[in-house]
Amino acid sequence: MAKTAIITGSGSGVGRAVALRMAAEGWTVALVGRTAKGLEETRQLAGTNASNLHVFSCDIADPVAAEKTVAAAVNKLGGVTALVNCAGTNIPRRSLEVLNAGDYQSVIAANLNGTVYFVLGVLPAMRKAGSGTIVNIVSDAGMFANAKAGAAYVASKFGVSGLTQSINAEERQHGIRACAIYPGDIATPLLDKRPVPPPMEARAKMIQPEDMADCVMLCVNLPDRAVVEQMLVRPR
Repeated sequence: MAKTAIITGSGSGVGRAVALRMAAEGWTVALVGRTAKGLEETRQLAGTNASNLHVFSCDIADPVAAEKTVAAAVNKLGGVTALVNCAGTNIPRRSLEVLNAGDYQSVIAANLNGTVYFVLGVLPAMRKAGSGTIVNIVSDAGMFANAKAGAAYVASKFGVSGLTQSINAEERQHGIRACAIYPGDIATPLLDKRPVPPPMEARAKMIQPEDMADCVMLCVNLPDRAVVEQMLVRPR
């Protein structure tokens, strides 16, 4: 049976690492992200497996664009075995003291709304197939609020956590399972949006994107009878 996946945020970081791992393991993958350049770089990094990766540039925060992209990706893949939501953003001015409505809305739109749009987009195909795995890369800030992440990011990630639980509550009857992965600090470009970006020596001690790819593959490769509903992963 063909293994097919849609991965958001696959132009860099965790999304790229997951896409490359899946391609190496024989999956056919739809790469989704804001910029075609980053997605194409991911595809080229797959080397001999590049033909298994297909580029779909999309602003996932745009509901119309998201709906069209999911439909096109499912059609290209001939169905969807897994959706991995890796896309996410944050803002430098993130404390409640300086947070404004526009920045708050931009974080919610990308982190929560975009995830919802892609979940809604794949559910019909998964229901028809009678199976499917949805993996949401959340954050430990979606389990325990912290000032470092900022209120908008925390709110968005708590929302994704609740969404994941709702998928399991409502869709298990259709053979669909969902996993929320709660990582601590990951060495990705998102760190550059912190008010004070951490130095390279600190990033080397953080979780690496390839570590997250290991976690995702555990979730999607488990037999259908099992589901990892929550996974908390932190730097040692």
